[in-house]
Amino acid sequence: MIRVVVADDQALIRAGFSALLASEPGIEVVGQAATGREAVALARRERPDVLLMDIRMPDGDGLWATREIVGTPGLEACRVVVVTTFELDEYVAEAVRSGASGFLVKDTDPADLIRAVRVAAAGDALLSPGPTRRLLERVAANLRQPPSTERLDVLTDREREVLALVAEGLTNEEIAERLVLSPLTAKTHVSRMLGKLGARDRVQLVVLAYETGLVRPGWQGG
Repeated sequence: MIRVVVADDQALIRAGFSALLASEPGIEVVGQAATGREAVALARRERPDVLLMDIRMPDGDGLWATREIVGTPGLEACRVVVVTTFELDEYVAEAVRSGASGFLVKDTDPADLIRAVRVAAAGDALLSPGPTRRLLERVAANLRQPPSTERLDVLTDREREVLALVAEGLTNEEIAERLVLSPLTAKTHVSRMLGKLGARDRVQLVVLAYETGLVRPGWQGG
């Protein structure tokens, strides 16, 4: 059972998201929060698998609350998916820096919201393609010095291939198909990269792929 907390300062949004998720098999909504501090308190008490987090909330916004949750011992497994009306690059960048494992805008299709919860609970990461692409290209374009691939020296050639496909947005199953591997082998490569690079999840792997120049601004996956 995937345990979810919904944090949003609008009661209608909270109720709508909660009803949608509660109707899905295998998902249980264990709490709702209207402020950042309430979200942090609920996360610490309920230890949910996924917390849907609004950005603009009173008494501690969603970015502050995300940092608090990610930094709380014992909540390492709690995945925060930021859901906001504001599809702005600075919010995406700050959400990633704060430790969010996903980013979606509120006009996301209901099926995609449900998928985001399941993907995040499985330890994966999900971000809306538009703002993610702009964020990552900006990260690469704003580097003050030429990108260095030294951080990737700990990876094998195959792991670099897999990292490039992760940055393209492929799932483990799609990576396996592209490289003619078993899905379990693809998943193992991703897990090893997370450990070697000290990354929390796939979001950080993708950012690292851009920062090191493995993926270039303007690059489009095939």
